[in-house]
Amino acid sequence: MSEKHKVNEEKVEKSMKEKILSGLKEFFIILVLFLIINNFVIASFLVPTGSMENEVLTGEMLFVNKFIYGGTSPLNLQQFDVFQIITGGAIRLPNVSFPWFRLPAIRDVRRGDVIVFVFPGNRDEVKPADFQFYLKRCIGIPGDTIEIKNRVVYVNGKKMPLPRNAKFELDFTDPEEDKLKIFPKNSGWTKDNYGPLVIPRKGMVIALNRNNYDAWETFIKREGHQIQLNGETITIDGKPANQYVVEHDYYFGMGDNRNNSLDSRYWGFIPRENIVGSPLIVYWSWNTNIPWSDFFTRIASIRWGRIGAIIK
Repeated sequence: MSEKHKVNEEKVEKSMKEKILSGLKEFFIILVLFLIINNFVIASFLVPTGSMENEVLTGEMLFVNKFIYGGTSPLNLQQFDVFQIITGGAIRLPNVSFPWFRLPAIRDVRRGDVIVFVFPGNRDEVKPADFQFYLKRCIGIPGDTIEIKNRVVYVNGKKMPLPRNAKFELDFTDPEEDKLKIFPKNSGWTKDNYGPLVIPRKGMVIALNRNNYDAWETFIKREGHQIQLNGETITIDGKPANQYVVEHDYYFGMGDNRNNSLDSRYWGFIPRENIVGSPLIVYWSWNTNIPWSDFFTRIASIRWGRIGAIIK
């Protein structure tokens, strides 16, 4: 082989390496920009249930404003929700935690805001079994008193107007069975007659006794403390306690589809740090219950009139 031929081969090989490195560099830059935008500015959210009908419908894809409440770093690897949206939940990334921080907010959450948040867990779970995003309407903010009388919501003693697209489906729930599932535990309330309940705010003092121990046990454990009841004595982190000082701000969320929504009435308060944003607009809408194997039926289910709908 001639020297000239060897030199040409080396040039081709070098050129290929440069192209590969250049391509990887461009991909990395795009990936970093995407992650910054997705976590701090605008994210995508797939509506999994009908709990917010008719404001949003099952299977709709929403753009979520994250910077309004202060964009956050991802809580864990599963928060890269783009994989779930693309695959319809078929791909679930490992539950690996990351250091967490929040950027300054433009404003805080208000009553009536539709919010996307990380599900804090079922009523009796200290940590949720699975990482999920939920979508609800904020009914109460830290320090508010919530009460529901015959399906009518009152906040601080004043009737709260129904959302513009709220609905009440036929309800076949046994009220006595419903009481067993309601938050707080052993409250005796139902989803239609609920409270009064004060939403915890940072610095609020909760009086503790044997009678309300069940109601606050999981809440205090979620704030990172060990709490036990021994006879008549309550201990927190091994020390006797008759009160607890709340360490974070919390919110109360409900679905607009009031009889078909598992919300704060069932699993409790939403921590401020779990709230990731507020949806802006529907950018795609179809019936995700139709399997991909029935492709043409799924295509036919596209709700063209819903694309571009503003969320309020």
